[in-house]
Amino acid sequence: MVTPEHDPFEHTARLLIACPDRSGIVAAVTGFLYNHGANITTLHEYSTERTGGRFFMRVEFTTPNLDLSGEALKDAFGRVLAERYEMDWSVSFARHKKRTVILASKQDHALLELLWRHKRGELHADITAVISNHRTCEASVRELGIPFHHVPSVKGDKAASEARIVELLGEDTELVVLARYMQILSEDFVRRYPNRIINIHHSFLPAFIGARPYHQAHDRGVKLIGATAHYVTAELDAGPIIEQDVTRVSHKHDAAELVRMGRSIEREVLARAVAWHLEDRVLVHGNKTVVFD
Repeated sequence: MVTPEHDPFEHTARLLIACPDRSGIVAAVTGFLYNHGANITTLHEYSTERTGGRFFMRVEFTTPNLDLSGEALKDAFGRVLAERYEMDWSVSFARHKKRTVILASKQDHALLELLWRHKRGELHADITAVISNHRTCEASVRELGIPFHHVPSVKGDKAASEARIVELLGEDTELVVLARYMQILSEDFVRRYPNRIINIHHSFLPAFIGARPYHQAHDRGVKLIGATAHYVTAELDAGPIIEQDVTRVSHKHDAAELVRMGRSIEREVLARAVAWHLEDRVLVHGNKTVVFD
């Protein structure tokens, strides 16, 4: 059992910043944290241009002697720095596990990878439920002590299915993961969770958008297949990309072999993307992302 005094997340906080680039930002932020008793453990920054671009920053710091509450720290930062530098910013505390719900269909490889990593302590999330339009993975999910909900996808009545899913998600779900959930979500659904729905698409986007991408790849005779984890937007398979990977294939592989080979890539890519989101490593910039390692 991890006790609070030995929990590496107990006194760790993360600050994410996006703002117009100008001189003095790093000094101002680090000086503010120093003056408030924080110890910076990692700091990454990136600017889109040498001058006049968009500036992004992630700071992880510890607060063992900080007498400010989380809200007090946020209030102080907002008053002292955020307005001056026109920042879009957020402070999160690593001890908080984001409430996460996973949506799945018949194929369970991506889902089980996430659940296995969660059980091993490699995904710092509170997985509150798995929702599926099939019962294929029900037993495996329940064996791990996670609530399972079956919400069938009724042809011609997507609104009813989505309404039930929204009801199950409630008001406090912070992340929705589509682990090969083979349904297209409506624009109304997606709008509820901006940059908080992560999908795994079984191709190296933007190639082979839509259904049966491995079969499309086989028909095209590609030499590489891949997988893409991205945030979901109203446009199909076109949201900001978080992570991608590929593996080499040849003329000897038929479509079924491409599907089999692709599953391992899908598992790894989705798990990395979800972990990075949970660790506040991803900043969205238009239809792109800045991912700090």
